Amino acid sequence: MLRVEGIDHVALTVRDVPRSVAWYRDVLGLERRYEEVWGDFPAVLGAGTTAVALFPARVPKPGPPPGHEVLAVRHVAFRVDRATFEGAGAHLEALGIAPTFQDHTAAHSLYFTDPDGHQLEITTYELPQS
Repeated sequence: MLRVEGIDHVALTVRDVPRSVAWYRDVLGLERRYEEVWGDFPAVLGAGTTAVALFPARVPKPGPPPGHEVLAVRHVAFRVDRATFEGAGAHLEALGIAPTFQDHTAAHSLYFTDPDGHQLEITTYELPQS
């Protein structure tokens, strides 16, 4: 039986790799990895055992994210502890990003998009005590 350890990375196509590298670094605090090996193809940024690999788009302007009728990755979720989650909304708003809060009963999430329209989620399973 195959035993997967976890998701290594999610590959995203972006219009401007250096801009996206700066955005993922500054907004999510991800660190650059493998730059000395791969440079910007792909540009890999991560935290812990999770990473995103940014590939340049080969079209002048990609279209909007697909709707629910299309088979596609809906969003990428980053797990945080409760204390980080509590400060995430203010952090994003200070950067001009307006997140949307959702209570999923078992988790709380903030949804927002990156500069290319990829939907991202900050989520925590550490819920406040009632």
